[in-house]
Amino acid sequence: MRFVFLPPADSTAGLLSLPWQEPIGEWTDDRLVEIRQRGLSRHVVRFVAEGGELFALKELDERLARREYRLLRRLREVGIPSVEVLGVVVDRPGDLDAVLVTRFLDHSISYRALFASQRAGPPADRLLDAMVELLVRLHLAGFMWGDCSLSNTLFLLDAGALAAYLVDAETAEMHPTLTDGQRRYDLELASERVGGELFDLQAARLLPDEVDPIEVAEEIPRRYGALWWELTREDTVTKSEQRYRIAERLRRLNELGFDVDEVELVDAGEGSKLRLRTRVAEPGHHRRLLFKRTGLDAQENQARRLLNDIAGYRGYLERTGRQQVPEVVAANKWLAEIYDPVVGAIPADLRNRLDEVEIFHEILEHRWFLSEQAGRDIGTTAARDDYFARVLPSVPADLTAAVGTPRPPDPRGAAADEDIDAEVEADLTG
Repeated sequence: MRFVFLPPADSTAGLLSLPWQEPIGEWTDDRLVEIRQRGLSRHVVRFVAEGGELFALKELDERLARREYRLLRRLREVGIPSVEVLGVVVDRPGDLDAVLVTRFLDHSISYRALFASQRAGPPADRLLDAMVELLVRLHLAGFMWGDCSLSNTLFLLDAGALAAYLVDAETAEMHPTLTDGQRRYDLELASERVGGELFDLQAARLLPDEVDPIEVAEEIPRRYGALWWELTREDTVTKSEQRYRIAERLRRLNELGFDVDEVELVDAGEGSKLRLRTRVAEPGHHRRLLFKRTGLDAQENQARRLLNDIAGYRGYLERTGRQQVPEVVAANKWLAEIYDPVVGAIPADLRNRLDEVEIFHEILEHRWFLSEQAGRDIGTTAARDDYFARVLPSVPADLTAAVGTPRPPDPRGAAADEDIDAEVEADLTG
């Protein structure tokens, strides 16, 4: 038996003592945990808490496991939002399948949990935007997913929006570039799978009456086409407008969360054709800027909201101090005097309801709402206390996937997994 793990392997060393000589579906180890609102899977998937971290273990054919291991590594290298692969266990005794090990995506939400809760309103529109952006990023990087579905995606809350993460690359293919036919195949498959999954939710009475699965499925290629055109179109510009048109286009792509790798101007007679080679980067501009200034790791929209709050706080410091304050000084004072006290005050029993950056964002929104009601700015402290007392406790405990309690294996053993496989296959074939 061989364990292949990415360095440093400190976090995964404790996994070596698991009973690898047995099928993972039969494990009874105390470190096994139940993940609420977990999605469906073709394979046996178990979750293990070890060393203060949570890992997802998927049992599958060795050839597929090695292939997915390589593809997930590559996806992370080029900045595609995806789960972090840590290693693979192969050559297990008794001809057992290999096991792929990934780090659990903390505070992630399955599409079923999103529709079951609808805490921030019907999620269909936000979910579509997140899915389409993920698919575009994959295609720009030369990855054909081959299995684009809601079940193979997890979502993170992002200041009112959603960020989509790929969690299954078993059928993905990597190419230098994708042909129009390959992209079209992925889109058609995405529409078919998403439509089927929404019909499944409809049958379970989890889909709002106003959401039509067919309309949602047909909206995927339309939104994809609009975003793809925005990122890859060619503009004809005159010499007099080249400078500002290039800057305008670059700014627009940055706002969408994409970077530009190369700018090319081709002489086209009366004007020049402007070609921008869009580079896939981990989304996006604002989250990198926030991390640089504060060390906080956030989603793109969360980062934009927090940067705005930092800018407002900087203005306050300059007004009260009657002198200019450098950005780095303002960011550090904001972190110490505003952000850290708010996050540090989150009640221990509610801390896992949402990730701390999302909680801070919601407190800012709550402050605005309460200030509108009061006709004056009530301040962050009052908004924080009211939010912790009345809003955060109402967040369903199982909205985001979090570590639960140890669970024993299903007494039906492999039969339970076969039932899940049959259910998935029925969803995929309509």
